[in-house]
Amino acid sequence: MIKKNILLTIFLLGVSLASFAQKSKKETTKLEDPDNLASQYFSQVMGVALDATSNIKLYKFIYEWIGTPYRFGGNSKNGIDCSAFTKAIYDKVFNTAILRSSRDVFSMTSPISKDELKEGDLVFFKIRSRKITHIGLYLGNNKFAHASNKGVLISNLNETYYTKYFYKGGRILDSFKKELVEE
Repeated sequence: MIKKNILLTIFLLGVSLASFAQKSKKETTKLEDPDNLASQYFSQVMGVALDATSNIKLYKFIYEWIGTPYRFGGNSKNGIDCSAFTKAIYDKVFNTAILRSSRDVFSMTSPISKDELKEGDLVFFKIRSRKITHIGLYLGNNKFAHASNKGVLISNLNETYYTKYFYKGGRILDSFKKELVEE
């Protein structure tokens, strides 16, 4: 009887350890998974879980560019400016070709107010100018992604700086959108 109890205890201990090891391995894999890192990042920055958003592809794309340095006229991960970054998002995520400069892109939109903004809309700024000088992509919760002099990052429209220079939001007109081809 004692041998059976010892064997049963050893068996249960072995099963418990195996279960623990498997769980630890899953957690380690989960922490190293780029998709999970993106989810954690956006959960912290935006207060919204990635899987709760409507466009996971958008957030993954932005995540890959976060920290890319700013370079006027640049359009690569070595350096990019605001309009090239926005153009890349629209091309790769929304399958829509937009123009290169922020002023030209504004002409492709239906202007909207700040309180009408939805994920994927554009935000335009007139920074120390009468003309549009900056563009970003609205994400929700007053957050937007853009390439600034600090590099590609996510900022809050309610920050004093952006409130001061915000011009308008814009939604790309349907006449400029490409039809997505289902494969």
